[in-house]
Amino acid sequence: MKLATLRGSGRDGILVVVSHDLSLCCPVPGIAASLQAALDDWHETEERLQDVSHQLNAATGGRAQPSGTVRFDPVNCAAPLPRAYQWVDGSAYVNHVELVRKARGAEMPQSFWTDPLVYQGGSDDLLGPRVDVPFVCEEFGIDLEAEVAVITDDVPMGTTAASAAAHIQLITIVNDWSLRNLIPGELAKGFGFYQSKPATAFAPVTVTPDELGDEWRECRIHLPLVSHINGQLLGRPNAGVDMTFGFDQLIEHVTKTRKLGGGTIIGSGTVSNYDRSRGSSCLAEVRTLEQLEHGAPRTPFLKFGDRVRVDMLDANDKSIFGALDNRVVRYS
Repeated sequence: MKLATLRGSGRDGILVVVSHDLSLCCPVPGIAASLQAALDDWHETEERLQDVSHQLNAATGGRAQPSGTVRFDPVNCAAPLPRAYQWVDGSAYVNHVELVRKARGAEMPQSFWTDPLVYQGGSDDLLGPRVDVPFVCEEFGIDLEAEVAVITDDVPMGTTAASAAAHIQLITIVNDWSLRNLIPGELAKGFGFYQSKPATAFAPVTVTPDELGDEWRECRIHLPLVSHINGQLLGRPNAGVDMTFGFDQLIEHVTKTRKLGGGTIIGSGTVSNYDRSRGSSCLAEVRTLEQLEHGAPRTPFLKFGDRVRVDMLDANDKSIFGALDNRVVRYS
């Protein structure tokens, strides 16, 4: 099943079921007005939403469409959850952390391989897949971070990795924008990110794990995450390769001392592979590799007017979640 949120008069948008091929969508006001409302009562709404999904996908094969069905256009989408109760981002690709620390001569603690890194990001303003993304100035070091994310139902405190998979209800991809030149000063304070982590952008569509078939295993998506800047390929690392901590392990980590409310979003961190021929999911990694090879970075961070596209394709080169395609603009 695929779900999306269309922009509406309210802050939480309008929940729609989307066909497998992303061609059609159908609002479901009789089931849930918003995705958050559906997740609040997921054990009741999931089956009813699946019924609509079956009808909608039959309609793409020539059968009658469910009432209210219209053409699906990602331009009309907000983030699947335009505001969420919680957005927790990890750094599950530890090879990425190791690489960045190596470039600045910092040794990485061994605990990073066994104890996940996470931070709690801003969740009150989550961006849609086709909006212009505003930044105050280029000197902050504007960067993309292409990631995978999951959305949970209610997760009890003390949930183990063995039981965590059952709480992963939806999956999507995101661009967790970063302001690289602000990060060192914030981390030096010893209190984590804030100004350096602006609003995150989300793909148009979020999907249930069964939608991914065998590509979803070990609580990881085993497919390339493809990023372009101004039409030029940045990278296509495989999200299932070199992911040190699966989403089940991330959930175990973040529920050690607290529960998660339905609609919590958990990010993977920048997708990265040891095989550097696959490219990168952020400019910081590109610049780090240049630093190690040439003694200085050569690739600039993003400028106003740049376009960033992030997508994930299935085995038939069809978009699974729909693409993020955002333009970097000056805030005014």
